[in-house]
Amino acid sequence: MKRSIPLVGLLLLTACGNEQTLHPPAGGALPPKPATSPVAPTPTELLKRPAAVRPTRSDELLTKSQPRADDPFDLPPK
Repeated sequence: MKRSIPLVGLLLLTACGNEQTLHPPAGGALPPKPATSPVAPTPTELLKRPAAVRPTRSDELLTKSQPRADDPFDLPPK
């Protein structure tokens, strides 16, 4: 029971976050336009993660089935 009190407190603290739209700081500007882009990206586009960040899962865990090489440091206990 004593462990659950701090946990509940932390959950309540994380739930009170204020969601707003993001804007550049006062006097600041968005990052410059990339050299290869025809237009500057919007803040929403800047927050999107590219596909390379979340690659698709490969179910093939082992690509080559080979016997393991002998390990000279795998010694029995004394």
